[in-house]
Amino acid sequence: MMGPAHSLSGAAAWLGVGAAAAAAGHTMPWPVLLTGALICAGAALAPDLDHKAATISRAFGPVSRGLCEIVDKLSYAVYKGTRKAGDPRRSGGHRTLTHTWLWAVLIGGGGSVVAITGGRWGVLALLFVHMVLAIEGLLWRATRGSSADVLVWLLAATSAWIVAGVLDKPGNGSDWLFAAPGQEYLWLGLPIVLGALVHDIGDALTVSGCPILWPIPVGRKRWYPIGPPKVLRFRAGSWVELKVLMPAFMVLGGVGCAAALNFI
Repeated sequence: MMGPAHSLSGAAAWLGVGAAAAAAGHTMPWPVLLTGALICAGAALAPDLDHKAATISRAFGPVSRGLCEIVDKLSYAVYKGTRKAGDPRRSGGHRTLTHTWLWAVLIGGGGSVVAITGGRWGVLALLFVHMVLAIEGLLWRATRGSSADVLVWLLAATSAWIVAGVLDKPGNGSDWLFAAPGQEYLWLGLPIVLGALVHDIGDALTVSGCPILWPIPVGRKRWYPIGPPKVLRFRAGSWVELKVLMPAFMVLGGVGCAAALNFI
């Protein structure tokens, strides 16, 4: 799928988690619901760091472009070194390593480590990165063109500072789910994992499928492209994505938000 659909699906997924938590009697504080939705929307773009034309690869200028080249080469090297006889030969690393469950868990775990060891600046860094991506994904029409980059960074930095300040207040969620001393913001890794997995599931619906299960082999392939029957798949950017899935994500996100806040 394309970036906007990935971001919408990520936000909707976290709002759905909020609805499930409310149904189970563990309602999220509203700052956790909002922050998690934005982080998940941003994290849902992160697996495409292996593609030079992706939103995340241009979101941070030369830094993200350089990182994209490194990740692409790393992904290709891992693919080449672990492929089985049934896996096709390829010339790049797109939709390989960063599109797996293992990568999602690793980056989510890394996010949690940064949050609990980096102090306030670690939390702000995580929020800033994912706010930039969320803005780029959810407000894609307004952020087109390199001239908008600085404005996006300023908006993301301001939003991260405000959100961190709100979460720090007692009862607002810095210790949500993990209440032991020293575990504040440990939960920030959860929307990162969820966003990456939602991205992979979205790509699995497209023509090419997605090797979510790697490194678990399926038959003669270690990079088996998981997906529904081919007749149910669509091309990225097609009318199915734009006219069906994106409106559906908006509706599901709205319903999830209302349920998470106990309005329905």
